[in-house]
Amino acid sequence: MLKKVLIIILLLFVALYFMLRQYFGDVQINRYTNRDAVIQYKAIERGWIPAILPKSAYDISETHDIDTNEIFGSFYYHDIDETELLSKLKPIFDMNDTYGWGDFLFKVDREKNNIKYRNKIVEQNQDIKN
Repeated sequence: MLKKVLIIILLLFVALYFMLRQYFGDVQINRYTNRDAVIQYKAIERGWIPAILPKSAYDISETHDIDTNEIFGSFYYHDIDETELLSKLKPIFDMNDTYGWGDFLFKVDREKNNIKYRNKIVEQNQDIKN
């Protein structure tokens, strides 16, 4: 009987922890109509959006988590910028339609002219060579 009560209390504390973490988490979601809005809000300078964002980019969104340093986002672009944009990206051969540039990974959908991106996460315990 005491064992069941302790398990229930433990489960309640775990549930409370996750609810509070979700409620008080440092996740921010931003949406921008075009590249000019991104520049105005300094999202590239802050590292939330990759600097190779094409001039024709529109319907731009980004989500960043200050606690984990994870960044996710997406944008659409016009055909006129596709060749130049893709020339800057390096294919990652073990992943379909995935490219790398700087600290970001990109998933390219050429049919929809849509790119989803995320940052590369560096493990905290990993040694970083300069």
